[in-house]
Amino acid sequence: MKAQSSVVPKPTEAELQILHVLWARGACTVRDVHEVLRLGDGTGYTTALKLLQVMHAKGLVERDDSQRAHVYRAAVSKERTQKRFLLDMVQRVFDGSSSQLVLHALGSQRASREELREIRNLLNKLDKDAP
Repeated sequence: MKAQSSVVPKPTEAELQILHVLWARGACTVRDVHEVLRLGDGTGYTTALKLLQVMHAKGLVERDDSQRAHVYRAAVSKERTQKRFLLDMVQRVFDGSSSQLVLHALGSQRASREELREIRNLLNKLDKDAP
């Protein structure tokens, strides 16, 4: 097994779709991933296989090849990936302003009562922890 660098490349849109399948279902064969993805956009089996091979080379997924059908699982967490995309968006789109991101997000889409409660709890915690 080759050594992986500590910085894993940011997944492409297609790779992100596969990661969502692996995060939701856990370890999957290529066929499992293909069956989920082809429902949405007609992705072929060989396309799913090639994407998983590329993702493995990038360090985005791990592969168990001890059986005939290789089994893949996400090597990056959903939370870490979300954070990475979010930080990138804050820098590129909102000039580094997290508050502008939050204001735009809350102003453009209606939040449920539960989501608003979670946001209030987070704001209260952040307010208590502020210097």
